[in-house]
Amino acid sequence: MKTSIGVVGIVGAGAMGRGIAQIAAQAGFAVLLFDVQPDAARKASQLIADQWQKMLNKEKLTEEEYQDALENLQVVDGMQELADCDLVVEAIVEKLDAKRGLFQQLDGIVSDVCILATNTSSLSVTAIAAGSKIPERVAGLHFFNPVPLMKVVEVIDGLLTSADVAAQLMAFASRTGHLPVRAKDTPGFIVNHAGRAYGTEALRILQENVATFRQIDQIMRETAGFKLGPFELLDLTGLDVSHPVMEAIYHQYYEEPRYRPSVITAQRVHAGVLGRKTGRGFYSYSGQDDVPAPAENYPAWTDAVWISQANPDAIPALIALFERCGASIETGAHPSDTALCIVSPYGADVSSSVASEGLDARRTLGIDALLACEGHLTLMTNPATDALIAARCQSLLLRSGQGVSLIQDSSGFVVQRMLACIINIASDIVQQGICTPQDLDRAVTLGLAYPVGPLAWGDKLGASRILSVLRNLLSSTGDPRYRPSPWLVRRAQLGLSLLHTEKHTAN
Repeated sequence: MKTSIGVVGIVGAGAMGRGIAQIAAQAGFAVLLFDVQPDAARKASQLIADQWQKMLNKEKLTEEEYQDALENLQVVDGMQELADCDLVVEAIVEKLDAKRGLFQQLDGIVSDVCILATNTSSLSVTAIAAGSKIPERVAGLHFFNPVPLMKVVEVIDGLLTSADVAAQLMAFASRTGHLPVRAKDTPGFIVNHAGRAYGTEALRILQENVATFRQIDQIMRETAGFKLGPFELLDLTGLDVSHPVMEAIYHQYYEEPRYRPSVITAQRVHAGVLGRKTGRGFYSYSGQDDVPAPAENYPAWTDAVWISQANPDAIPALIALFERCGASIETGAHPSDTALCIVSPYGADVSSSVASEGLDARRTLGIDALLACEGHLTLMTNPATDALIAARCQSLLLRSGQGVSLIQDSSGFVVQRMLACIINIASDIVQQGICTPQDLDRAVTLGLAYPVGPLAWGDKLGASRILSVLRNLLSSTGDPRYRPSPWLVRRAQLGLSLLHTEKHTAN
């Protein structure tokens, strides 16, 4: 199938259809906008024109570009007027029967060389294409909301999609100023698939009573550099949207443990506690102050601080941290009788370190050094830690000028668990051949605004270190959600980069 895309039809004038129409018309395509609801397309057209006027006023468009865009956009009253389109993009309700039915209608209107694209975010492109008499011409073209600002688009090959169709859609997306990334037709495609760990692992940590949702958000923002913590993001998106997606991807992958949803969000959906849209989510948005009272201040620890030798990677960062705090540091094989004992395991808990190293549990705490003790610090107790010692250790660490969260014993702290799961799922996406490593990192950084792409993060931290975290999590919990991807294992064993590979194969 070969054609040159010049005329683009958009079916559905909601937020997504309106956004796609805007960027296509700005890019010079002739755009025909249709919606079955009376006046919906005309209202959308006016909203687009208003947006262009604002861009003109801010000098983001020239007068000529503004006039050209207005001329390129046309509202049509019936689908029959889409007969001469080279490409039709559907952006209608997210229901399989509706999308299949639409493509069946379009089969009787457009030419056999017209490309049909679906903007679905969660349905199978292959299943949608089954509604067309020519499934080879059907592909996914998944934009993100708001379309003009979210500069990534997933081009998804259905099982029968022609390679030429996908290539033309890649070129179309590039011409609109967006970055196209190529994906196979799998649940969640790239972005929604790669983003599973951020919410589900945070919910798992909360469910285990390891840390509060506020602490988890603060740690992920101020230590790992995310713009929003996982619970802030869930509140912004709305659990009525997020939880069904979690369940859908989990079931579409036949109960794959890595994507397991949480009872926490299920309960909140039933209670109508959905986030910002209902005025109450994990946080309150009713104007009432729900900020917890500040923690009580305790005198800082003044005796020596012993740093465990069990994790050599962590020692330099821990020594530098306690030097900034003005502490007296011990680094011998065993702590003195009065020293504060600091451990920093990868993927294990403080209790395991106490048992394996024969330490005094009362005065032993853990510090997460995966990110070299930069940003917000995570201090972790064990069930036998003396509460006053923990509080005094926290006060000592505050002298570094960094924030400190005191959490309960957990295999892998917070950042370790979160980043290891993010990197592991990304590795398995590439293992399945869904996309290339480069497209995965590009899609995630643009589509999810992660501070670093998952595979680049794996390279920065070291694949062998992430593998150690995952294996210890799997061993300590027995939960198969932490089993390492074979793709990650092989690269860690051989010392290979996760992002920069010569061959993009499943092996």
